[in-house]
Amino acid sequence: MANVNIRRDVTDPFYRYKMERLQAKVEGKGNGIKTVVVNLSNVAQQLARPPNYVIKYFGFELGAQTNMDPKDDRWIINGAHEASKLQDYLDGFIKKFVLCSQCHNPETVINIKDGDIIMDCKACGQRSHADLRQKLSSFILKNAPKKGKKDKSTKKADRKARREAEKNGNGEDASPGDSGSDHADENGVDGDEGNNSDDDALTRKINAEAKELEAKQLEEKEVQWSVDMSEEAIKARAKALPEDLKQSLVIEGDDDDENGGANAYEELGKWIESEASSNGGVTKVSDVDIYLKAKELGIESKHKTPTVLAQTIFDDSIVKQIPGRASMLKKMITSERHEKAFLGGIERFVGIDHPALIPQVSAILIQIYNEEICTEEVLKAWGGKASKKYVDISISKKVRKSADKFIEWLENAESDEESDEDSE
Repeated sequence: MANVNIRRDVTDPFYRYKMERLQAKVEGKGNGIKTVVVNLSNVAQQLARPPNYVIKYFGFELGAQTNMDPKDDRWIINGAHEASKLQDYLDGFIKKFVLCSQCHNPETVINIKDGDIIMDCKACGQRSHADLRQKLSSFILKNAPKKGKKDKSTKKADRKARREAEKNGNGEDASPGDSGSDHADENGVDGDEGNNSDDDALTRKINAEAKELEAKQLEEKEVQWSVDMSEEAIKARAKALPEDLKQSLVIEGDDDDENGGANAYEELGKWIESEASSNGGVTKVSDVDIYLKAKELGIESKHKTPTVLAQTIFDDSIVKQIPGRASMLKKMITSERHEKAFLGGIERFVGIDHPALIPQVSAILIQIYNEEICTEEVLKAWGGKASKKYVDISISKKVRKSADKFIEWLENAESDEESDEDSE
């Protein structure tokens, strides 16, 4: 099964935080159609979160009813949903409920205290707070397990993950008689039957007890990470790679980036988020400081920088915030390529990080147009065709659909101007 980086914006092939790619299966038809997330337990275990948190998050973001059956490991969302679409929504869950706000690593543990959700990072020691305005936050607070206990869904996820690990590690499937089978007793298989050797019986008993002890240790053990992910270590590993592989690791479209440009973009994004967290909101991070930081990193004129800015310098009030950021954006957006990259960042900001803002896409584009951040030609071309460059194609279509009112307004405004010119 293919694994992906927990943070999919990280391109380092040695990034140690991995998870399975989500797998979804559509069942039923008509009003009874539903999507079963096949490997949700495994993915949730790799994120160190209960699977019911993840399925509920999907339900809230999609506006769909969810059904959970931890006993049978069935995690269901009403309606038909593509796995790639769910993977994009999972990025939002990871950003809001898994990643540390300081170091952006997923080594956090959720603690509930006095009606607050605290994410305690085991990597850097930062204690950050989940946004209580999120619908999932209310669900987490209402369904917090008793102190020292795990909920049923978490235990089920742990057991399944251990069985998968044993299966992959031993290269063989568990039979009904194996100690790893949930149905050994039901099938009437006795571990000592069918073997005349006392030595074999003793061996099986020892192995069974060893597996039981190992399972218990795994259940109590927290997720451990073993590969050094410091900036120095990443650079050292990159230098050791063959040249042809180094070239394949460059972010697509980075033909004008030099000296580790991809890392510079990531550093800019992290810096803005860190400043916003420290100062009480992204609006408190000044345009001058952002520009100077980009200049310090040598990417103030790069075409991919607007993509980072679009995803980090706004919040839910983006429509009101665009005019205030316009001067800085126009200074850094100097070509058609820059404009397209900025719109791609807006698409990802709205489609993945803030899907509740999708209905406001036309209002956002009007502000971008009025402030002359992007030209009419680029905006029309962007609105006319969905793309999977920045988001899943289904999300791209949804964002473009919400932009229809703006495109229609733009065309009507142009027609009116032509009519005025003809009448003169």
